[in-house]
Amino acid sequence: MASSDLETRAKEAFIDDHFELAVDLYSQAISVSPTNAELFADRAQANIKLNNFTEAVADANKAIELDPSMPKAYFRKGLACIKLEEYQTAKTALEVGASLAPGDSRFNNLIKECDQRIAEENGVLPNKSPEAPIVVDTTAAIPKVAEPAISISNQTTSLSSAKSKYRHEYYQKPEQVVVTIFAKGIPAKNVTVDFGEQILSVTIDVPGEDTYTFQPRLFGKIIPANCRYEVLSTKIEICLAKAEAIHWASLEYSRDNVALQRINVSSGSQRPTYPSSRATKDWDKLEAQMKKEEKDEKLDGDAALNKFFRDIYKDADEDTRRAMMKSFVESNGTVLSTNWKEVGAKKVEGSPPDGMEMKKWEY
Repeated sequence: MASSDLETRAKEAFIDDHFELAVDLYSQAISVSPTNAELFADRAQANIKLNNFTEAVADANKAIELDPSMPKAYFRKGLACIKLEEYQTAKTALEVGASLAPGDSRFNNLIKECDQRIAEENGVLPNKSPEAPIVVDTTAAIPKVAEPAISISNQTTSLSSAKSKYRHEYYQKPEQVVVTIFAKGIPAKNVTVDFGEQILSVTIDVPGEDTYTFQPRLFGKIIPANCRYEVLSTKIEICLAKAEAIHWASLEYSRDNVALQRINVSSGSQRPTYPSSRATKDWDKLEAQMKKEEKDEKLDGDAALNKFFRDIYKDADEDTRRAMMKSFVESNGTVLSTNWKEVGAKKVEGSPPDGMEMKKWEY
C-alpha cells in the first residue's frame, strides 16, 4: 500500500480516537517513506494521546532532524517533555518552534508554564495549585488533524517496555552512568542516540530488520551536553553525565525508588575517611598492608599454576582469551595456547605429559 494511503487511514483512525491503530498505520507508512518528516510528527501526536511520551519525543526528534523548519514537531516535543517533567528541554524546543511560528500564541503559553515549573523546581515559587492548570488550545493553526488539548500537571507516566532484541546493562560512577547495549556489527549510521534532561533515546534501524528502540525515563537527571556515545564492533557504549552526584538505585525511574543517596566525592587527591565505632584506625595503612600480603603470598603446586594462568587471562586481550579457552577445552585441559591465529582455524588436539596417554571414555 502506498505511503499516502496509509497516512490517510492513520489520520482517519486518529480522528476516530483509535490511537493505537493510528500509530500502527503511521509506522507502516514510515517503513515505506522513512524520510517523511510529517509522518514522524503525526505519529508523535498519536503517541502523546497514548501517554507514550518518550516515544513521542523520539518521533519529534526524528521529524526535526528531517525537517528543522517544522513548527509542529517542536510543539509536540515540548508537550511530551512537559508531561515527562523535562521542563528545560521542553522550553528549548518550544522557543525554537515559537521563532518559526511567531503568530502562534500556544508556544508562548507553554513557555510560560515551563518557566513556572522550572522556578518551582529551583524553590523560587510555591507549587501551583493542580486545581487550576493552564489549558492550551491546541486546535488552532494545525491543518487536517488537531493537536490534543493539554492540561499541564505533575503526572508521572509509565514507560512502555523497550524491545528486548539487544541485551543492555549499566554501571555507575559518582559523576556518570555508563550504559552498554550489546549490538554486534551495527554501522554507526544506523544508530541514533538522543539525550534529554531525564530521557535516553536509542534507536537502531537496520534495513530489513525491525527497528529497535530503547527509551527509558532515567532514574536521575543528566547533563545532555556532557553525554556521549560510541558505536563499537560488538556494542554501543553510552556515557550519561549525572546532573547530581547521587547513587542511582536503578537505571530507569520508578516511584518505588524515591530515596536518593548522595555520593561524597573527595576533592583533589584526598582519600575518603572511614568511621570507626571504637578507636581511630589508619585504614590506608591497613589497605596497603593487605595488598602487600596478597602480592607476597607464596603459592606452590597447582595453586601457583592456577594463579599464573588467572593473571595472564585477566590482563589479556579478547583474542588471547579466546585462544586460551578454546585450546584448554578442546584439548581436555592438556594444552593452553595464547595464539588465536594458531588455534582459531583448527581443533586443538590433546597433548598429554610424557609417560601418559589420553583415552576417550565411552558412555
